[in-house]
Amino acid sequence: MRIDLHAHSNASDGTDSPAELVAAAVAAGLDVVALTDHDTVAGHAEAAGAVRALPGGTRLTVVPGAELSCVVDGVSMHLLAYLFDPEEPEFARERELVRTDRFRRGQAVVERCRELGADISWEQVQRIAGAGSVGRPHIASALVEAGVVATVSDAFTPEWLANGGRADVRKHETDPVEAVRLVRAAGGVPVFAHPGAVKRGRTVPDAVIADLAAAGLAGLEVDHTDHDEAARARLRGLAGELGLLVTGSSDYHGTRKSVRLGEHTTDPAVYEALLAQAVGAKPIER
Repeated sequence: MRIDLHAHSNASDGTDSPAELVAAAVAAGLDVVALTDHDTVAGHAEAAGAVRALPGGTRLTVVPGAELSCVVDGVSMHLLAYLFDPEEPEFARERELVRTDRFRRGQAVVERCRELGADISWEQVQRIAGAGSVGRPHIASALVEAGVVATVSDAFTPEWLANGGRADVRKHETDPVEAVRLVRAAGGVPVFAHPGAVKRGRTVPDAVIADLAAAGLAGLEVDHTDHDEAARARLRGLAGELGLLVTGSSDYHGTRKSVRLGEHTTDPAVYEALLAQAVGAKPIER
């Protein structure tokens, strides 16, 4: 089985619609793909419909999830949440709070960029985002369009949009221990996304990961394009010490990033272990 547990649609900052993501997963030879848009479940229904409409003989499982924005001691981190009940009210309120603050933050980041000499506009960023919730990748795309940087990745540096960068503006982010509690209370399974992605900015120390494990964290996303081999080895060792599962994922964003769907995958036994912990929702199968 080929299992990719981290992918985005245009419900957040990917370029594929949820239905296009389903088609891309089939084309990539995946058996399982997780739809993990930022702080939203808006793409789940379309993805489910696309899976059920696949032709006979085509097999694909979509794992509904989300990627949650968190912060601890001033350091941003992301938490992948799988198979939670999207209607559970406490967790739904927190996701809505994060989403609504993205709008304020996006406008402020655009203004910072303009003050720094970038000829971009809020209207341009909204056009790029379409129906999705505005995020920094949309602003990065605007910077590419304006010729300020060559690629979206080049925008995520201290010069522009990296955490703590010249154009960065903080947004509402959930305490990660509280986020783990919310995910578990909604019947879901939490996994720390790209915990060693140092090129994105500061990363949380191992002591925080130990605290999250004690609070109910299920795993670490180890095999990720932002981790080199040394980081992966270190994180595998840490996961073993803390009794955490090890996942692998592409963190696919369509054409917004160069990573390919299915570029990194999760072991089937780990996937089954994640499923065994989930009581909030079920995968969508065809």
